[in-house]
Amino acid sequence: MQLYSSLPLSLESLSVNHVFALALLVCSAIVVKLLVMRRRGIRSMEAFPGPPAHWLIGHVKEFRQDGHDLEKIMKWSGQYPFAFPLWFGPSLSILNIHHPSYVKTLLTTTEPKDDYAYKFFIPWLGDGLLVSTGQKWFRHRRLLTPGFHYDVLKPYVKLVSDSTKVMLDKWEVYGKSGESFELFKHVSLMTLDSIMKCAFSCNSNCQTDSGTNPYIQAVYDLCHLVNVRFRVFPYHSKAIFHLSPHGYKFRKAARIAHNHTAEVIRKRKEVLKIEEEQGIVKNKRYLDFLDILLSARDEHQQGLSDEDIRAEVDTFMFEGHDTTASGISWIFYNLACNPEHQEKCREEILQVLDGKDTVDWEDLNKIPYTTMCIKESLRLCPPVPGISRKLTKPLTFFDGRTVPEGCTIGVSIYGIHMNASVWENPYLFDPLRFLPENVAERSPHAFVPFSAGPRKGRLFKVLISVQ
Repeated sequence: MQLYSSLPLSLESLSVNHVFALALLVCSAIVVKLLVMRRRGIRSMEAFPGPPAHWLIGHVKEFRQDGHDLEKIMKWSGQYPFAFPLWFGPSLSILNIHHPSYVKTLLTTTEPKDDYAYKFFIPWLGDGLLVSTGQKWFRHRRLLTPGFHYDVLKPYVKLVSDSTKVMLDKWEVYGKSGESFELFKHVSLMTLDSIMKCAFSCNSNCQTDSGTNPYIQAVYDLCHLVNVRFRVFPYHSKAIFHLSPHGYKFRKAARIAHNHTAEVIRKRKEVLKIEEEQGIVKNKRYLDFLDILLSARDEHQQGLSDEDIRAEVDTFMFEGHDTTASGISWIFYNLACNPEHQEKCREEILQVLDGKDTVDWEDLNKIPYTTMCIKESLRLCPPVPGISRKLTKPLTFFDGRTVPEGCTIGVSIYGIHMNASVWENPYLFDPLRFLPENVAERSPHAFVPFSAGPRKGRLFKVLISVQ
């Protein structure tokens, strides 16, 4: 009887010992894996000296998000020409390149976006064009390309102009009262209003609704939380991030964003269903982005799945308003800081308008000085300061240095635009840099504000040129 009575205690002790041993084994395996990955990372970056890094957290503490992070990048760029490695945690290294000659070598390849930083966007944006790779990316890109044809973009000018007038009417009230306001929030609402009208034929009234727009706030929160997750090494684990307060906030904001886009798709499908049932042929003046998503077919007559449509709507809704709002806001800032250039832009636009209150599509090619100011602002303040790619094969740069397969390369767009060996007095606002004769003397990879492709720039040009 005594033997049986002590048996449960023995089993409990044995179970605790097993759990402890298993936990120790798992931790040891993780440490060994990290050490192997770190050693591999160090070997892959041997040809590229860089700033000293902490063995565990790398350079994470160097980036304090105090408004001076980009200055630190430029300091290191001066010390390490062409490229230098950055470490985020004990095992993740990124080769940061900041010279047109290096960027040309990378961007003329078909290497995919890296599968590390971009994966943190997937729970929010799905597997859309921003994060998809391979055949899926090529297929979606081919199916969506018609949405960026000039004939599709032309009618957007009036729609964007209408949204801009709403914003300017609000600014008039502030101007009369002398009250200050946060410009970026107003521009964000205007670009969201524009993208809703242009891409989804939806009048959102988001500029005139009282209170903070929940979708705009959700986008702010999601961008911040993706950045936090990348910077905090333990958050790279799905389980740890999911259980953290930041993970809870991320899921809450993602639900708001997903509900917003789901409502847009639902309303359009209802309209299409009614039209089909009643035999109505809608005489629309133009196709919008959602029309193209719903009707796109490949060579096998296969369209996009519901999941794919949601992902592309989420991606386009975010990228179509947030980066555009950032670019426009910095244009206003740089022109305000340089009133002599602002006055030249005003005179040029007033001459083109010739009494009209709206810019037409044909007018966009008649404002060369304004266009140069826009480009100079995008050089100084690119809305997307960096992108990254993961190598599927070794890559050799013009100076003979090679990066092996599997490495992640970060393209510092800000670093390229502010590179003193490429741009004279890089911190000076000088639109004449973009005179045709000056552009001809530079590498085409010296100015890459929208490295992902020229079609994004087309819509952006329409949006910023009608202000």
